[in-house]
Amino acid sequence: MRKGLFILSELSQEDLEWMLTIATSEELEAGTTIIEEGKPIHSVYIVLQGTLVVEVAALEGKEIAKIGIGEILGEMSFLDTRPPSATVTVLEDAIVLSIPRLALEQKLERDTAFAARFYRAIAVFLSNRLRLTVSHLGYEEQAPSERRSVNSNPRNQPEKSVDRLIERLEAHRETIVRSL
Repeated sequence: MRKGLFILSELSQEDLEWMLTIATSEELEAGTTIIEEGKPIHSVYIVLQGTLVVEVAALEGKEIAKIGIGEILGEMSFLDTRPPSATVTVLEDAIVLSIPRLALEQKLERDTAFAARFYRAIAVFLSNRLRLTVSHLGYEEQAPSERRSVNSNPRNQPEKSVDRLIERLEAHRETIVRSL
Protein backbone atom coordinates (compact mmCIF):
# COMPACT_ATOMS: atom_id res chain seq x y z
CA MET A 1 0.00 0.00 0.00
CA ARG A 2 1.35 3.42 -0.86
CA LYS A 3 2.27 5.85 1.87
CA GLY A 4 -0.63 7.00 4.03
CA LEU A 5 -3.31 4.89 2.40
CA PHE A 6 -2.52 2.31 5.08
CA ILE A 7 -4.28 4.54 7.62
CA LEU A 8 -7.57 4.44 5.77
CA SER A 9 -7.32 0.71 5.09
CA GLU A 10 -6.96 -0.04 8.80
CA LEU A 11 -10.22 1.65 9.72
CA SER A 12 -13.57 -0.12 9.49
CA GLN A 13 -16.38 1.03 7.22
CA GLU A 14 -18.16 2.33 10.32
CA ASP A 15 -15.03 4.30 11.29
CA LEU A 16 -14.83 5.88 7.85
CA GLU A 17 -18.53 6.76 7.88
CA TRP A 18 -18.09 8.43 11.29
CA MET A 19 -15.12 10.38 9.98
CA LEU A 20 -17.09 11.61 7.00
CA THR A 21 -19.93 12.82 9.23
CA ILE A 22 -17.69 14.97 11.46
CA ALA A 23 -15.03 16.01 8.95
CA THR A 24 -15.16 18.78 6.40
CA SER A 25 -13.67 18.78 2.94
CA GLU A 26 -11.45 21.80 2.30
CA GLU A 27 -10.37 22.92 -1.16
CA LEU A 28 -6.99 24.64 -0.96
CA GLU A 29 -5.28 26.70 -3.65
CA ALA A 30 -1.59 26.44 -4.43
CA GLY A 31 0.40 28.64 -2.06
CA THR A 32 -2.01 28.21 0.88
CA THR A 33 -0.35 27.41 4.20
CA ILE A 34 -2.40 24.74 5.98
CA ILE A 35 -0.07 24.21 8.96
CA GLU A 36 2.34 26.81 10.28
CA GLU A 37 5.37 25.79 12.32
CA GLY A 38 4.94 26.69 16.00
CA LYS A 39 1.24 27.58 15.74
CA PRO A 40 -1.33 25.22 17.28
CA ILE A 41 -3.66 23.34 14.96
CA HIS A 42 -7.16 22.14 15.71
CA SER A 43 -7.56 19.40 13.12
CA VAL A 44 -5.92 16.35 11.64
CA TYR A 45 -5.93 16.31 7.85
CA ILE A 46 -6.02 13.55 5.25
CA VAL A 47 -4.95 14.56 1.74
CA LEU A 48 -7.58 13.57 -0.81
CA GLN A 49 -6.06 15.34 -3.80
CA GLY A 50 -3.02 17.43 -4.63
CA THR A 51 0.52 17.83 -3.37
CA LEU A 52 1.78 19.73 -0.34
CA VAL A 53 5.32 20.54 0.79
CA VAL A 54 6.79 20.38 4.29
CA GLU A 55 9.40 22.98 5.28
CA VAL A 56 11.31 23.62 8.51
CA ALA A 57 12.45 27.11 9.56
CA ALA A 58 15.62 25.76 11.21
CA LEU A 59 16.68 24.53 7.78
CA GLU A 60 16.10 27.99 6.29
CA GLY A 61 12.74 26.95 4.89
CA LYS A 62 14.22 24.02 2.99
CA GLU A 63 11.67 21.56 1.63
CA ILE A 64 12.05 18.31 3.55
CA ALA A 65 9.12 16.33 2.17
CA LYS A 66 6.24 16.26 -0.27
CA ILE A 67 2.87 15.01 0.89
CA GLY A 68 0.36 13.38 -1.45
CA ILE A 69 -2.93 11.56 -1.67
CA GLY A 70 -3.86 9.44 1.34
CA GLU A 71 -1.25 10.91 3.66
CA ILE A 72 -2.08 12.41 7.03
CA LEU A 73 -1.04 15.82 8.34
CA GLY A 74 -1.01 17.08 11.92
CA GLU A 75 -0.72 13.62 13.45
CA MET A 76 2.39 14.45 15.46
CA SER A 77 0.77 17.49 17.07
CA PHE A 78 -2.35 15.44 17.69
CA LEU A 79 -0.36 12.74 19.48
CA ASP A 80 1.97 14.91 21.57
CA THR A 81 -0.22 18.07 21.84
CA ARG A 82 2.75 20.26 20.89
CA PRO A 83 2.69 22.87 18.14
CA PRO A 84 3.73 21.68 14.67
CA SER A 85 7.45 21.35 14.03
CA ALA A 86 7.12 22.25 10.35
CA THR A 87 5.12 24.38 7.94
CA VAL A 88 2.96 22.66 5.33
CA THR A 89 2.06 24.57 2.17
CA VAL A 90 -0.06 23.55 -0.81
CA LEU A 91 2.15 23.04 -3.87
CA GLU A 92 -0.65 22.24 -6.31
CA ASP A 93 -4.36 22.75 -5.65
CA ALA A 94 -5.47 20.25 -3.04
CA ILE A 95 -8.48 18.85 -1.25
CA VAL A 96 -8.06 17.71 2.35
CA LEU A 97 -10.41 16.07 4.80
CA SER A 98 -10.25 18.11 8.01
CA ILE A 99 -11.04 16.07 11.14
CA PRO A 100 -11.62 18.27 14.21
CA ARG A 101 -9.22 17.43 17.04
CA LEU A 102 -11.87 17.61 19.77
CA ALA A 103 -14.28 15.26 17.97
CA LEU A 104 -11.46 12.80 17.28
CA GLU A 105 -10.30 12.88 20.92
CA GLN A 106 -13.86 12.21 22.12
CA LYS A 107 -14.29 9.30 19.68
CA LEU A 108 -10.99 7.77 20.81
CA GLU A 109 -12.08 7.99 24.46
CA ARG A 110 -15.52 6.44 23.82
CA ASP A 111 -14.64 3.75 21.28
CA THR A 112 -11.68 1.61 22.32
CA ALA A 113 -11.85 -0.58 19.20
CA PHE A 114 -11.62 2.51 17.00
CA ALA A 115 -8.80 3.83 19.20
CA ALA A 116 -6.83 0.60 18.75
CA ARG A 117 -7.23 0.69 14.96
CA PHE A 118 -6.48 4.41 14.72
CA TYR A 119 -3.37 4.40 16.93
CA ARG A 120 -1.99 1.26 15.28
CA ALA A 121 -2.43 2.83 11.84
CA ILE A 122 -0.71 6.02 13.02
CA ALA A 123 2.14 3.98 14.54
CA VAL A 124 2.73 2.10 11.28
CA PHE A 125 2.48 5.35 9.31
CA LEU A 126 5.08 7.05 11.53
CA SER A 127 7.28 3.96 11.39
CA ASN A 128 7.08 4.07 7.59
CA ARG A 129 8.00 7.76 7.63
CA LEU A 130 10.99 7.10 9.92
CA ARG A 131 12.22 4.24 7.74
CA LEU A 132 11.90 6.46 4.68
CA THR A 133 13.91 9.18 6.41
CA VAL A 134 16.63 6.68 7.31
CA SER A 135 16.61 5.44 3.73
CA HIS A 136 16.98 9.00 2.39
CA LEU A 137 19.97 9.48 4.66
CA GLY A 138 21.61 6.49 3.00
CA TYR A 139 21.64 4.16 6.01
CA GLU A 140 19.13 1.60 4.81
CA GLU A 141 20.34 -2.00 5.14
CA GLN A 142 23.99 -1.05 5.68
CA ALA A 143 26.34 -2.11 8.40
CA PRO A 144 27.87 0.83 10.31
CA SER A 145 31.24 0.29 8.61
CA GLU A 146 29.62 0.50 5.16
CA ARG A 147 27.74 3.76 5.72
CA ARG A 148 28.58 6.59 3.37
CA SER A 149 27.45 10.16 3.04
CA VAL A 150 24.03 10.79 1.53
CA ASN A 151 25.53 12.37 -1.58
CA SER A 152 27.79 9.41 -2.34
CA ASN A 153 25.07 6.81 -1.95
CA PRO A 154 23.70 5.78 -5.37
CA ARG A 155 20.62 4.33 -3.63
CA ASN A 156 19.66 7.79 -2.37
CA GLN A 157 17.01 8.27 -5.03
CA PRO A 158 13.66 9.12 -3.41
CA GLU A 159 11.40 7.30 -5.88
CA LYS A 160 13.39 4.08 -5.71
CA SER A 161 13.75 4.30 -1.93
CA VAL A 162 10.01 4.77 -1.46
CA ASP A 163 9.19 1.89 -3.78
CA ARG A 164 11.75 -0.35 -2.08
CA LEU A 165 10.44 0.57 1.37
CA ILE A 166 6.83 -0.02 0.34
CA GLU A 167 7.76 -3.42 -1.11
CA ARG A 168 9.53 -4.35 2.13
CA LEU A 169 6.64 -3.16 4.29
CA GLU A 170 4.09 -5.06 2.22
CA ALA A 171 6.23 -8.21 2.33
CA HIS A 172 6.51 -8.00 6.10
CA ARG A 173 3.06 -6.55 6.86
CA GLU A 174 1.92 -9.54 8.90
CA THR A 175 5.05 -9.41 11.04
CA ILE A 176 4.61 -5.68 11.59
CA VAL A 177 0.93 -6.06 12.47
CA ARG A 178 1.63 -8.85 14.98
CA SER A 179 4.38 -6.87 16.67
CA LEU A 180 2.08 -3.89 17.27
